[in-house]
Amino acid sequence: MNLITVFRRFPDQQSCIEHLEDIRWGDDPHCPLCGAAHVARKCDGDRVGRWNCHDCKASFNVLSGTIFEKTRIPLQKWFLGIALMVNAKKSLSSHQLARDADLTQPTALYMQQRIRAAMAAEQAPLLQGIVEADETYVGGKPRKRNRRAGKNPPPPPPPPA
Repeated sequence: MNLITVFRRFPDQQSCIEHLEDIRWGDDPHCPLCGAAHVARKCDGDRVGRWNCHDCKASFNVLSGTIFEKTRIPLQKWFLGIALMVNAKKSLSSHQLARDADLTQPTALYMQQRIRAAMAAEQAPLLQGIVEADETYVGGKPRKRNRRAGKNPPPPPPPPA
């Protein structure tokens, strides 16, 4: 997914939350604390995406128990950071992510650590079975060899003209 697609698909916080709710729960939301399905959307106007569990009386949202939990960074910047990291051919530095997403460098590093931890987790349900990669780097320009006196003597100097 390229960056333009990220911005078109997720223009605001509400669209990001709806997407995460659809991926995580679908049509069956449940409490991440007790696992009960007896939940209802909270009728609080200023807090988008809050839910109430009628069994354990807890308040939660779709971010509970994820890498986005207790973050003040907008979800659109999280999605942008994920897209930048996934699309980078070699790697993405925290300084570059900070410049691209208009963040401070420590915040960008924090995001990268959480994203990498989520990618390496065993519980990642989106990458199962056969995963294909469409680009690879093999070989490259040969490096200069070490010229030791015993192995490869240096070439003789050219004759004076």
